[in-house]
Amino acid sequence: MPTQTSAKLLTFRSAQVAEPGGSFSIVRNELPEPGRGHVRLTVEACGVCRSDSGFVDAAFPGVSFPLVPGHEIAGRIDAVGDDVEGWSTGERVAVGWFGGNCGFCVACREGDFIHCALMQVPGWAYPGGYAEAVVVPTSALARIPDGLTAVEAAPMGCAGVTTFNALRRSPAGPGDLVAVLGVGGLGHLGVQFAAKLGFETVAIARGPDKGHMARKLGAHHYLDSNTGDVAKRLQALGGAKVVLATAASSTAMSATIDGLRHNGELTVIGVTPEPIQVSPLQLIGNSRSVHGHPSGTARDVEETMRFAVLTGVRAMTEARPLDEADAAYHRMLSGDARYRMVLTTGL
Repeated sequence: MPTQTSAKLLTFRSAQVAEPGGSFSIVRNELPEPGRGHVRLTVEACGVCRSDSGFVDAAFPGVSFPLVPGHEIAGRIDAVGDDVEGWSTGERVAVGWFGGNCGFCVACREGDFIHCALMQVPGWAYPGGYAEAVVVPTSALARIPDGLTAVEAAPMGCAGVTTFNALRRSPAGPGDLVAVLGVGGLGHLGVQFAAKLGFETVAIARGPDKGHMARKLGAHHYLDSNTGDVAKRLQALGGAKVVLATAASSTAMSATIDGLRHNGELTVIGVTPEPIQVSPLQLIGNSRSVHGHPSGTARDVEETMRFAVLTGVRAMTEARPLDEADAAYHRMLSGDARYRMVLTTGL
């Protein structure tokens, strides 16, 4: 039988969508018990990620309704299922896009868990974090360091680990010129991580208004993409070793390729279905490459949070209570939010 703390909740609330494209409503259900190899979390905070719209609108395959999204979860272990070792009630943990892996597919047998053929994403494979409680497999758990609040930790499970991992595993080294395309929900973290990793950091966005914020986040240079050829200006700075493409615009990504130096890489994390326009001539002569980068495992999330504590990197957030999930979700979609929307439960 699962061991359980003196839980505050006998039932729990969640924000769910009844049908594709529907509005969120608050429902109350019986508190679930964790099965073998799983734990139950009391959710304290959950980020509202743009990827959630892919589930709400049923753009991802296999989405079922009613749907409880949310894959930027921060909370505490409340109950532990059978055959769970190394985790105990009361521990502060985060769960991100990586919500568990199978352990037996080819990628898992190679130790490449983020490419698991059956990888579980909270809000897709099982009910997500727009709720007061959630049950997750232990392979999804990342310990939250003392220096982060739940609201600060939640976005690190997706936005944080995606930008940090992409940069630290890129070809760039300290002192290299690295450009971050977009200064939004992903990009504002990318600029901070790039600067703290020791790169000469260029922020690229549309309009002059984001320049001050980009420099405040740590950028050494700011390029307004509305005022000239971005690639030429990158080359005037010496050429970018890496362009981290966080903006979901294939046109903007394509415009940076000629700004790469030899052996430079366009690292793509901004999701869009539109094709990137690039010719073999742009790539071959200077050995340039275009590389897609996924999120990161639970261990990667832990390392992201530890680095954030050490260096002071934080997501800029706007918190709303769970009851306002529908308003928070639509504010995120509008682009008016302060970079990352986060739902809180008050638990």
